[in-house]
Amino acid sequence: MSNKGDELIFVPLGGVGEIGMNAGLYGFGPPKARKWIMVDLGMGFASEEHLPGVDLMYPDLSFAEEHRKDILGILITHGHEDHIGAIGEMWPKLKVPIYATRFTKNLIEARRLGEPGAPKVDMREVPADGRLQLGPFSIEYVPVAHSIPEANALAIRTPLGMVLHTGDWKLDDTPVAGNSTSEETFTRLGEEGVLALVCDSTNVTREGRSPSESEVSQHLAELIRNAPHRVAVTTFASNVARMRAVCLAAQACGRDVVAVGRAMDRVIDVARECGYLDGLPEIRGAEAYGYLPREKVVALLTGSQGEPRAALARVSREEHPEIALAAGDRVIFSSRAIPGNERAVGAIINDLIEAGIEVITDRTELVHVSGHPRRDEMAAMYRWTKPQIAVPVHGEALHLAEHATFARKQGVEKVMKARNGTLIRLAPGEPEIVTRVKSGRVYKDGNVLVDANDRAIPERRKLAFTGIVSVAVALDRNGEIKGEPSIDLMGLPSYGRKGEVIIDVVGDAVERTLNGLSRVKRRDSEAVENAVDRAIRSAVNEVWGKKPACHVMVVEV
Repeated sequence: MSNKGDELIFVPLGGVGEIGMNAGLYGFGPPKARKWIMVDLGMGFASEEHLPGVDLMYPDLSFAEEHRKDILGILITHGHEDHIGAIGEMWPKLKVPIYATRFTKNLIEARRLGEPGAPKVDMREVPADGRLQLGPFSIEYVPVAHSIPEANALAIRTPLGMVLHTGDWKLDDTPVAGNSTSEETFTRLGEEGVLALVCDSTNVTREGRSPSESEVSQHLAELIRNAPHRVAVTTFASNVARMRAVCLAAQACGRDVVAVGRAMDRVIDVARECGYLDGLPEIRGAEAYGYLPREKVVALLTGSQGEPRAALARVSREEHPEIALAAGDRVIFSSRAIPGNERAVGAIINDLIEAGIEVITDRTELVHVSGHPRRDEMAAMYRWTKPQIAVPVHGEALHLAEHATFARKQGVEKVMKARNGTLIRLAPGEPEIVTRVKSGRVYKDGNVLVDANDRAIPERRKLAFTGIVSVAVALDRNGEIKGEPSIDLMGLPSYGRKGEVIIDVVGDAVERTLNGLSRVKRRDSEAVENAVDRAIRSAVNEVWGKKPACHVMVVEV
């Protein structure tokens, strides 16, 4: 039973208004004494050009840190990076137990062991179809089909009603590896009463129903069987069903499978331990590749998203120490580029084609299916669960808006337009956005976490577009110039639009400025630096049309 003043709250901190970085909080209790659970803790890939030097992004957990002592645990729906990838970096800020099913738990552990200095995480295993009680929250893990084993929705029961958090899911009656999504189970939950459906929006703009993983398996088998020479298949390392399909196809036509890439090796170890590769021949390491006949090998490669250091990119640049492809070989992209990665993927495809290698993608063959529901599948979920409230998540603004319209067409009158940082009261009474809390992104810059407002990123972006001029000037204590100023240019063109030598333009601007300052002003280092900075930027802009960044250093001798 709920007490007077109790409220049921949902606060997304990542993954709502964007793809990736999924993290959300559910709270229960009165405003000053709430208990919380977190669902997922994922990362995003920084593919945006305005983030030079940044590879990974994590959700800002400032709000969660404020309530750390009242967070009862982190519940992981499945093992994709956008749901678990931030654990290594961000878990130490919370230090609360993490709950996951066996495959996901082992994947998190394997990933942690592969990272130097990674923290020892408090992991708790949840059985398939498992239930656990965390304070006022009774949580049921509900198996769903997705592109990784052991994906789960979460039925979160509270004294004020049940929230069904779908996680990533689809309908697939023949999934090859992993769960199917049970109509019977979700109908049971709907009959019990679903207060709010917090549902995946990724494919809401696509009509119909996603094809089955078994259909992809059949097409891959045909493409591998009729290939004249080597075959390389690149896919998400976590897609064990796809991995299993490739192994079965290779076995049927007498080929050996070679896995290439650390992420692939890690998932293979976990999948084998959990029984998902039972009945298959051994998957060999990259060192075996060069000893196998050209027509007797299938390579499973990481790098389907164009990652520059992954196996496929290195192969396409002919830089991999053990794997090479030649004209007439076949590369199958059993994946789809995540938004933002299209250019990197396209560059690899172009390199392969230029080398005479045949490239097959999902644009021409059924070699990939999404792990997310299309409209017919979503309609079924709404029909089964009959929620009072719809909360679209896991998508960009377009997906969320389309999902809101779609939910209303399914008969749901109350649709909450959540974004990262919105604190939504789901119960009691009418659902509403009560306030906004701090949310945003944290960037992984080398080995350092930096705030999204850190000056390093905009400064680096400016350097990328305009270059930098460095000048060192020696002055004595009387303001006399000693020697010639030292000038260095980086990222500027050699000549201006009329053929001016830009380093000479800079040198003239420095000399003119120093000579124009009185000896008294030249004794003020800061005044000299500012004057030279302005003069250089103005002079270069006149001949180039851009103002470079400047670093002026006055050395007192």
